[in-house]
Amino acid sequence: MIFVKALLNSCPEIALFLAIAIGYGIGKIRFGSFQLGGVAGSLLAAVAISQIGIHIDSGIKVVLFALFIYAVGFQSGPQFFRSLGRQSMREVLMAVVLAISGLLTVVTVARIFHLDKGLAAGIAAGGLTQSAIIGTASSALEKMGLPLAQVQQMQGNVAVGYAVTYIFGSLGPIILCVNVLPWLTKRGIREDALKAEAAQMGGVHIYADGEQPALPELVGRVFTVGQAGLAVHQIETPTVTVEQIRRKGSTLGLTPDTQLAIGDEVLLFGHRAGVMEAGQVLGTEVRNAEGMDVTMVRRDICLTNKVFFGKTLAECVQMLAASARHGAHLIGVSRDGKPVTINADLRAVSGDIVSLYGTNQDVQRVATQLGPILTKSIKTDLVFHGFGLVLGLLMGLIVIRMGSVPLTLGSGGGALLSGLLFGWYQSKHSTKGNMPLASSSLLVDLGLSGFVAVTGLQTGQQAVATIIEHGVTVFMLGVVVTLVPLVLTMLFGRYVLRYDNTAVFAGALAGSRSANPAFGEVLNKAGNSVPTTPFAITYAVANVLLTLLGPLVVAFS
Repeated sequence: MIFVKALLNSCPEIALFLAIAIGYGIGKIRFGSFQLGGVAGSLLAAVAISQIGIHIDSGIKVVLFALFIYAVGFQSGPQFFRSLGRQSMREVLMAVVLAISGLLTVVTVARIFHLDKGLAAGIAAGGLTQSAIIGTASSALEKMGLPLAQVQQMQGNVAVGYAVTYIFGSLGPIILCVNVLPWLTKRGIREDALKAEAAQMGGVHIYADGEQPALPELVGRVFTVGQAGLAVHQIETPTVTVEQIRRKGSTLGLTPDTQLAIGDEVLLFGHRAGVMEAGQVLGTEVRNAEGMDVTMVRRDICLTNKVFFGKTLAECVQMLAASARHGAHLIGVSRDGKPVTINADLRAVSGDIVSLYGTNQDVQRVATQLGPILTKSIKTDLVFHGFGLVLGLLMGLIVIRMGSVPLTLGSGGGALLSGLLFGWYQSKHSTKGNMPLASSSLLVDLGLSGFVAVTGLQTGQQAVATIIEHGVTVFMLGVVVTLVPLVLTMLFGRYVLRYDNTAVFAGALAGSRSANPAFGEVLNKAGNSVPTTPFAITYAVANVLLTLLGPLVVAFS
């Protein structure tokens, strides 16, 4: 054991990644319908490892959390800003109810069990996992005019209460948001996340990796010409093009005036119904036409040409040169990261992503008139995102004082706001700020699990030692402070605010407690970014309200 302790202290990074690995292993274990999850598992594993006695620097925790929360904000920036408005009042009310119920719970517990003001504030800070309460409460204690020794003792009790209650303060919201809430709503997080995503997509179905329709809208078919006198331009329509003609084993040059002869093999490409209709005019379909093939490509083009802005889809098509209209098929349009339904009333907007399908030459002709082709890359634009994180951390340093109470976003709130802003900006300027989904997903998973693991390694030994020394009373009071406000807020959201989507509800509930570990598990369950917008709104409000609890707990307990 001495060797292990020396090893882990000489390289505490081993303890960090060991906690994550063991934690995710534990998190995969199912007990009926209950599953702890990787984040909660990492926390428990870190607490167990911390009993050896490990020192790990707090700087790594700040870095990991900033990466996690920035990536979350970046993924959800466009959706977040679309959601702001009167419809956000539910999330604001959620945060207000939790803050008020949290204050009442702490004050009630303190008075019933005759806790001093310092211990009450520590339980509030740990049970509600709002570290800022430590600072605001300690400052308030100094202004009470008590003897210095008494003030120092109470400030020490703040730290004791925080250390004992913080572990369950992190674990409790995970259990409620991920396991209890779906039981209450009788709906799964993943199920409702998919439902909400479909609604956000406006009915546009997005196929996952490995999925494709059994009846694709765009098809290629080869037909044998059965009648003479037909020219290429007589066969082609706005939805069907002739891509190749083979006569007696040789490929012919292709122009609109090319005359077809009986027995020619013609490759048609376009919308399925149009291809089949044109094929009936040509002749019979060839079941096996070896050598009759053309490579097709899909390209996403960022609309930057101002002459198309505000024009309807039909007007845009007519404005394209006749040569550019040939063979390039529109298969989708997305705006602010969200697919939009293609119809006659759709008008072009700067930054729209236009998805075209056709031969490389045909698509390139259209792109020269619309804007640059977006090249998918596995590379992350570290210049863009490096400055994003810098801006977020700088915003986190800003402190605004309300009387003697300092209010600040902190590094987490600043990184979240910066991520939202940079994600929104990137959706408007798609040629900048690339971050593949795989990269942002890694930052989310590793950042959050690493953050809670460092927290467990730092506080686990002290928490267990304090419980052994003082008994489990303080710990159990922390459990009450953690669960009661969450349960009351959950019932308020369900029966008063009428949340009917479990994924959205879970995100709002986690944010109203600034419960980042719980939010990470909700995201894992959802499998998409649906819970992020309600979380971001309630998180911002809760960060301010929960910070204010420090002086209030000192005043009323």
